[in-house]
Amino acid sequence: MDGKALLPEFDQEMANTRKTLERVPDEKLGFKPHEKSYSLLELAAHVANLPTWTGVTLTTTELDLDQPWDRREPTSRDEVLADFDAAVADARSVLERTTANDMKIDWTLKTGGQVWFTLPRAAVFRSFVMSHIIHHRAQLGVYLRLLDVPVPGMYGPSADEQT
Repeated sequence: MDGKALLPEFDQEMANTRKTLERVPDEKLGFKPHEKSYSLLELAAHVANLPTWTGVTLTTTELDLDQPWDRREPTSRDEVLADFDAAVADARSVLERTTANDMKIDWTLKTGGQVWFTLPRAAVFRSFVMSHIIHHRAQLGVYLRLLDVPVPGMYGPSADEQT
């Protein structure tokens, strides 16, 4: 399977993710449901950044978490959305160029000398990128619920959208 075959799923999940990020209230960015949790802003920024992992996954053979990387620190919902939109556009471009052979190449996540996993890029894209985005998007939905912000539907109407 090449990257183009994944575009319909990618587009649907990114549209759902954007709907969720659009609901983040600027006046509650410091909200944390628990002391060990991300703040609302930190979680939203993480979700917005995750599509950038598409390029890392599909154009390299490893990621060493000990290596520094540039990461913007947004301060508002509008900045989060701008970061997300740019990341999605870049990720979509990478997917369009990714061949079936590219998807078969092994990719490794490590921290220094500690290897966490090595899997074919296709599996890494599905789990480490897509499922990771969906997981944190769901966490964001819980934050919105706790803040009494209407939660958007993902695969049909949410409880907040039913009439």
